[in-house]
Amino acid sequence: MLLYLLRHAEAEVLASRDYERRLTDKGRVQAGRVGKFCRQHKIRPDVLLSSPVVRAAETAGLVASELGKIEPVEVPWAACGMDPWRAMEELQAYGKFASVMLVGHQPDLGGLAAALLGMGDVGKLHVRKALLIAIDVHGRPAPDAGALEFFLPVKLM
Repeated sequence: MLLYLLRHAEAEVLASRDYERRLTDKGRVQAGRVGKFCRQHKIRPDVLLSSPVVRAAETAGLVASELGKIEPVEVPWAACGMDPWRAMEELQAYGKFASVMLVGHQPDLGGLAAALLGMGDVGKLHVRKALLIAIDVHGRPAPDAGALEFFLPVKLM
């Protein structure tokens, strides 16, 4: 499976609850840029999974609108505080797909990427906003089962 990990784009600093923080204008531009990059480079996941947190769901929706004919699926396990080991277990259900994109949060995505790449300390990878990671996962998602394809910040897209 080719696994794409995308951190949500820039969000508001303040909201009544963290869960409700929406994308800023800059964040909407960032998410659109990621979607356009994916379309231009023929990156089209078979499944687009997203944290149900507003800023991640909005990012996933904007990427999906650029790609066309794909709808984000919100998965509760990808919300803030996602455990990398649980994420690897949950991702096994998508093993029949050639490619999956997961839109989520930091440090969760950095921890998942570090685990898949066999980096040991899951706190080693810092994933900036709207950064896209591609990991070629060999077999089932598990520690040290992946090879890094790219680690691309939005400003280079």
